[in-house]
Amino acid sequence: MNDYEMMVDAYKDAGGDDIFSDSEVAHVVLEQDRILGMHAVEGLEVEADKVEANKVRVKVTVREGYKIKNPVHMCFGVLPKEGKQIIDMNVDIQKDAQVEVRADCVFPNAVKVQHIMDAVINIGEGGSYIYKEHHFHGDNGGVEVIAKSDINVEAYGKLVTKFDLLKGRVGKIDFDYEAEIAEHGTVEMLARISGQKDDLIKIREAAHLNGESARGILDSKIAIKDQAEAEIYNELTADAADAMGHVDCTEIIKDQAVARAIPIVDVRHPEAKVTHEAAIGSVDSTQLQTLMAHGLDEEEASDVIIQGLLND
Repeated sequence: MNDYEMMVDAYKDAGGDDIFSDSEVAHVVLEQDRILGMHAVEGLEVEADKVEANKVRVKVTVREGYKIKNPVHMCFGVLPKEGKQIIDMNVDIQKDAQVEVRADCVFPNAVKVQHIMDAVINIGEGGSYIYKEHHFHGDNGGVEVIAKSDINVEAYGKLVTKFDLLKGRVGKIDFDYEAEIAEHGTVEMLARISGQKDDLIKIREAAHLNGESARGILDSKIAIKDQAEAEIYNELTADAADAMGHVDCTEIIKDQAVARAIPIVDVRHPEAKVTHEAAIGSVDSTQLQTLMAHGLDEEEASDVIIQGLLND
C-alpha cells in the first residue's frame, strides 16, 4: 500500500467518505510536506507547492460567480509517530462565489507530531465560504495543533467555520481566529471538542462586526475530564447600526478537569446589540437521572449527554 492509499484509509477510519475517485469532487491530499493527490473542478483553482522542509503553501480560489456543486475535500495529516506539518493557506472566494470545504486532519499514530496552520481568508462581496474541519488524533495524545486565521468578509458575504474533535486524544490545541465583517456580512464560528487525561485546549475566536447589519455567532461547546484543561476566549465587537451577534460557550467538566470561559462583548454603536451566555459545570442532573432511570449507569448516561451536546 502506498502513502496516498494509507492517507485515504486513515481518512476513512476517521469517518470520511470514499470520494477521491469521483471526478466531480475536488480534493487535496497532503502528508507532511508531500502532495499526494490533487484534483480541481470548473470554477475552482487549487495550487499546492512545497516551499521548504515540512512546509506546504496551498492556495484555493473560487472564481467570480461560480457555485461549486460538491463539497471540496481536503485531507491533511502525518502518518508516522513523529513529524511536523506546516500549511500556509490562502483562500480567495471571489464576488458571488460559493463553496463548502470539508477538511479532515488525521494523525492516527502520533506520539510527537506538530501541525501548524496559518490561513488568510478573503470572502468577496456576496460570496460564501463554509469550512468544516474534523480532526482524528489517535489515542496517544501526542499531537500539537497551532492554527491561526485572519479573515475578511466583504459586504453580503458569509463565513461559517466548524471545528470538531470527538474521536481520539486532543493533545494540545491552540486556535486564534480573527474576522472582520462588512455590511450585511455574516460569520458563524463553531467549535466542538472532547478532551481527556492531560489534554490542553485553548481557543480564541474574535469577530468584528464593522458594517451596518452585520451578524455574528461564536459558539463553543467543550467537554473535558480527568486532568484536562480548557480555556475559551470569545470576543464579539459591534461597531455599526443594526449589527447583531451572540456569544455562547458551554463547558462540561468531570473529575479534576479545569475549564475557563472568557466571553467579551464590545458594543460601540447605540443601535447595535450583542448578547452572551457562558456555562461551566457538570452534566445536567435531571437529564442524568432520566437516562439512569432507563437502565444506563452514571458513566453511560454522562457520555450520552456529552455526545448530545457536542453533536449539536
